Amino acid sequence: MRRRAASGVPMLPLPRIAICMFHLLFPDHVVRMHWTYDRGGWHTCRIMTFDRPKRTKRDLVDPDSAAAAVFVLSDRHSSLSGPWHRHRRLQLLHVSEGVLTVETETARFVIPPQRAVWIPPGRRHRIFSSAPFWLTTCYMDHDRVGFCPPTEIGVTIDRLTDALLVAVAAFAAQGPASPQEARKLQVLVDCLAELPAFDVVLPLPLGDRLRRLTRPLMIDPAHGAPLAELAREAGVTERTAARLFKAETGLSFGAWRLQLRLQSALGHLSEGRSVTETAFSVGYRDVSSFITAFKDHFGRTPSQMRLGRS
Repeated sequence: MRRRAASGVPMLPLPRIAICMFHLLFPDHVVRMHWTYDRGGWHTCRIMTFDRPKRTKRDLVDPDSAAAAVFVLSDRHSSLSGPWHRHRRLQLLHVSEGVLTVETETARFVIPPQRAVWIPPGRRHRIFSSAPFWLTTCYMDHDRVGFCPPTEIGVTIDRLTDALLVAVAAFAAQGPASPQEARKLQVLVDCLAELPAFDVVLPLPLGDRLRRLTRPLMIDPAHGAPLAELAREAGVTERTAARLFKAETGLSFGAWRLQLRLQSALGHLSEGRSVTETAFSVGYRDVSSFITAFKDHFGRTPSQMRLGRS
């Protein structure tokens, strides 16, 4: 049914014709119309275009039903907020550009470039990032390759493993591998089994009391309240809170807060924020102290991490 302007004059179909032509010429874009009315009652149409998310190999492959024992998917994302999910296969989530947050029910990982995290089979998790990143995921049938880390763990990716992941990403996830592909896959599995650990994990509280206590810090890592004040607001004593931190996270309160702040700093740096702005946003009053703590923990300065240097 044709729409009419307030004056009763039929609306010209030109916007619809223009949109049809745009779809034919630019199939990778989404077109939307926004209608307004001027004082004379005439329709005004503003046409807006958006990039259509392109389908990638990741969209076409079901990791849990693929025939290959080992396969790799690799693609770039402008941002991502994935739902909670799980896979029956062992996963390695590797970031070559940007920063990605991986969260399980018991821990949170912030993965900078050339780092990765193992996710055991059946472990619920979600991934998210507000900035662009390049994600490479290696899926492995642990029963067929004979290798499986017992829990989620962060690791460092060396240059050989990185090159193998890039090469294997071109292999098909369905069907048998060629002899040459099979040899590369076996070398990749051997390299992955020997990757050194990298401490990017923030153990999450398990009990309600500690979750209440840490909630203000999770919302704002710069929150500077001491443990005694946080414990009082959560309805527990300072001594009980300290004991709960050790029991549930394996860290003291001070070590846990430091880990939280440094993880948050990685996210800010990946969004392009300056080192000074990042330091203040995660609770440091002195930039040099922040740089020292960051380098001691990650082995690189904030500026190097911000530029994605290995």
